[in-house]
Amino acid sequence: MIITEQHWSTSLDFPLLAVMQLLPLIAAAALLILREGRHRFTIAYLVTGAELLLAILLFMKFDHTTSNMQFAEQLPLFGPLLYHVAVDGISVLFILLTALLSLMVVVYGRVIPIEQTSRFLAAALGAESTLMAMFMTTDMLWFVLVSIFELAIVGYLLWRWATSLERNIALARYLQFMGTSATLLLAGVLMLGWNYVDVTGVWSFDLPRLLEVPIAASIQSVLFFLLFYGLAIRTPLFPLHGWLPVAAEHGTVAVAPVFLLGLKIGVYGMLRFVFPLLPDEVLYWQPFIVAFAVAGIFYAATLALMQTNLRRLLAFAVVSHTSVLVIGLFSLNHTAFQGSTMLSANFGLASAGLIMMTGIVFWRTRTMQLDRLGGLFDHLPFIAIAFLIAGLSIVGMPGTPGFDAAHLMLEAAIGEFGALVTVAAAVGNVVAAGFLLWSFQRAFLAPKPESMTREIAPASTLELILASTIITVLLTSGFHSDPWLQLIEHSFDGLNTLYGATAH
Repeated sequence: MIITEQHWSTSLDFPLLAVMQLLPLIAAAALLILREGRHRFTIAYLVTGAELLLAILLFMKFDHTTSNMQFAEQLPLFGPLLYHVAVDGISVLFILLTALLSLMVVVYGRVIPIEQTSRFLAAALGAESTLMAMFMTTDMLWFVLVSIFELAIVGYLLWRWATSLERNIALARYLQFMGTSATLLLAGVLMLGWNYVDVTGVWSFDLPRLLEVPIAASIQSVLFFLLFYGLAIRTPLFPLHGWLPVAAEHGTVAVAPVFLLGLKIGVYGMLRFVFPLLPDEVLYWQPFIVAFAVAGIFYAATLALMQTNLRRLLAFAVVSHTSVLVIGLFSLNHTAFQGSTMLSANFGLASAGLIMMTGIVFWRTRTMQLDRLGGLFDHLPFIAIAFLIAGLSIVGMPGTPGFDAAHLMLEAAIGEFGALVTVAAAVGNVVAAGFLLWSFQRAFLAPKPESMTREIAPASTLELILASTIITVLLTSGFHSDPWLQLIEHSFDGLNTLYGATAH
């Protein structure tokens, strides 16, 4: 994970990473030109399908036996800004998840009633392009600038296709928090560049070069706060989560939340940039961050149990489980890094599954109030099963990818913090299982309320495909997790050395 200029390799003769970033962007432009042409969904299917195939090719060609960054591409842009991309196992894992979720979003867009379809699909493809760029770049300024575009696109999705009359409130809260996040990150990156020019006489924001120069002790704490809090808002970590319940309740049911919550940019940014650059500050602030995470587990879980709206309940579930994830991440050893990364990927897929199944329920019932839901298993059994399996994966049930990930995380936590913190994380997970199973029981198994007068249509073919994909991927990766553990095994070699851990 510690990137130096000597640790680069490539194994293909064409710029695979550039193609994966540009293909969705070109398709998005084409969709905007075509407007409401009849082939718009065909284009979106082909492009997102091609992206998934390219991601699988990247996975197959990736050499997981080395810690080297691979498939490197570099091109000067203007001034100190550099197009510099490469991937390790962590990047490949998140790229695969991005490609899969983007294809699922396009399919979901076909099964729900939606206006201005071309704009919707263009925004979804634009979000995919920016996310790919963020998971590939090693230039921190490029990472921040692209993330601003990504936040703008997702904000547009959140507002334009919102399902509530309070969409402006959702957008305002989203922009307040995400604008703060972007500002903090940009300030931190500019300070890093300033430190680099102070030592070398030239500007650079490229991680390999930034790692080569010492960071002045007088600015390390400020840098840590700027970068960590900028990423913690996106994660989201308690108490910086205030945007999420409002956006979840009043924004789009599924599309924007999938891009915001299904792909843990905050966790990735910490592993990629914060941990390698500021190890002393990470170690110093570790106990404080873990204390907030423990508080966040029970705070969010308690609020989740009090919710009457399914969308808000899932939002607080995200905050609670993110806190468990952060405890694992800040255990700061090989097992912790591996378990937290796996937990992030599992959480992304499982939360996307919960959100999309919730969206399917909403478009049939036009409500997310739990006291107005019930009896849906009789009408949507496969949707209910996908919701249940996704929920069980989040809480780490055996047979799901969350099981191995949670096991690794708890193992790391008990070695670093002892029993108290680990038991707190485990108990929080049990509480989460309680409110997720309760929401499943209330929406799908409880008697149908008298207020529900709508006729509930059975699931369509595309909806069954979505549910089948979620079930298949979760169970397959849960029972056969070795390839994913091997993929990221050596990505933490540098961090292991930096934090004094011994790789297992």
